Amino acid sequence: MQQSFVSTTEIQELIATVGEGKVVTNPATIDNYRRDRANDPDAGTPIAVVRATSSEDVQAAIRFAASHAIPVVARGAGSGLSGGSSAVDGGIILSLENMRDIIIDPLTRTAVVQPGALNAEVKAAAAEHGLWYPPDPSSFEFCSIGGNVATNAGGLCCVKYGVTADYVLGMKVVLADGRQVQLGGTQVKDVAGLNLTQLFIGSEGTLGVITEATLRLVPAQRPPTTLVATFSSLDDATDAILAVTSTMRPSMLEFMDNYTINAVEDLTRMGLEREAAAMLIVQSDEPAELAAQEIEQIQALCHRYDATDVFHTSDAEEAEAIIVARRMAIPAVEQNGTLLLEDVGVPLPQLGELVRGIDEISQLRDVPIAVIAHAGDGNTHPLLVVDPTDAEQQQRAQRAYGDVMDLAVQLGGTITGEHGVGRLKQPWLVNSIGEDALELNHRIKRALDPQNILNPGAVFAPTDFVANE
Repeated sequence: MQQSFVSTTEIQELIATVGEGKVVTNPATIDNYRRDRANDPDAGTPIAVVRATSSEDVQAAIRFAASHAIPVVARGAGSGLSGGSSAVDGGIILSLENMRDIIIDPLTRTAVVQPGALNAEVKAAAAEHGLWYPPDPSSFEFCSIGGNVATNAGGLCCVKYGVTADYVLGMKVVLADGRQVQLGGTQVKDVAGLNLTQLFIGSEGTLGVITEATLRLVPAQRPPTTLVATFSSLDDATDAILAVTSTMRPSMLEFMDNYTINAVEDLTRMGLEREAAAMLIVQSDEPAELAAQEIEQIQALCHRYDATDVFHTSDAEEAEAIIVARRMAIPAVEQNGTLLLEDVGVPLPQLGELVRGIDEISQLRDVPIAVIAHAGDGNTHPLLVVDPTDAEQQQRAQRAYGDVMDLAVQLGGTITGEHGVGRLKQPWLVNSIGEDALELNHRIKRALDPQNILNPGAVFAPTDFVANE
């Protein structure tokens, strides 16, 4: 794709095309849209931000971009952690933050949602009808459904209830030529044609822009029973995780290492055990009698693997305080420095080796690495803590960042379980999925976006498409 110079006349054309008041060209305002939470240092400077309010706005903006060969980066709440919505020099940021409609249909147990609606807003709307939307990233209070679908986000309950892809029945998506297509719908079973809905889930805005999602809802979750166990060694904790997951299916199974425990305790002062090497947070949402049995079995397994302390509660307020502590992990660790965030995943039997290996990388590179994990499915979040004033440490941290991803791949895992490849992890993609699978990805990208205007540089290297312009 050859980017053409954008003149003042063309900017006026964009404004006329999309509508007065929806195009932002003020540099100070534009700067607020250049990066997501990953704080990509290489984020570019766009020529404009289009604040879409409808599918028609999205179509108009993409048609304009296609006619002028201008890159378009779709953006929701800006809560992404991999640089997936970093701006591109000379491009357009297509903000979907104002597309917030939510329609609940209790008869079909579905929600038809625009991409800017927050995960928490969908949960609240569903709850009014006694229903529940299970996917729950730690950032559920401020992340958008569009971003969740674009990265196939998971969350704390995914060990039992699955990830975003398990709840998307259909969508409307605007293609690179400006056409909008309807994929799927409210029907639960549909095998007519290729499963294009799933193709767009997790595509990070590189194949099209999702303007509406039809989400599956389930009956409201039963009040859970919550267990907290602490361990004096990482091995004991990961052995306990495997013992639990091989025989049971709790509704939550989360892991926090010593660095994270202390960071959360520094922030919350809630009495966490500072000497613990690891802490597990487990929930069961089975009916009360069965939940009590399941928690009792989990408690016995934790003791078998030398837990130093095990506590459980059915009190809703106590349980919520524990879960808030887990959700506070990233902002708590962030108090200690700038973060490089990862979300590598491995098959569960390799979880212990991954956690031990990350600890070894931390010591080898002399970079603090906190580890939190959706331990029930092997998805870990190593948080590299960097002093922004220490250039030499930043270099070591970049090497450690790559070391962690290389380790995950060596253990048969992936460089990303739910945050997406974005721009920060793009160099490691080929090692994660292999040359043949990457080439197949390229074919699909070229077929749907032959000009490479949709989020260029995210997931795939821009140089991969030069020869095909």
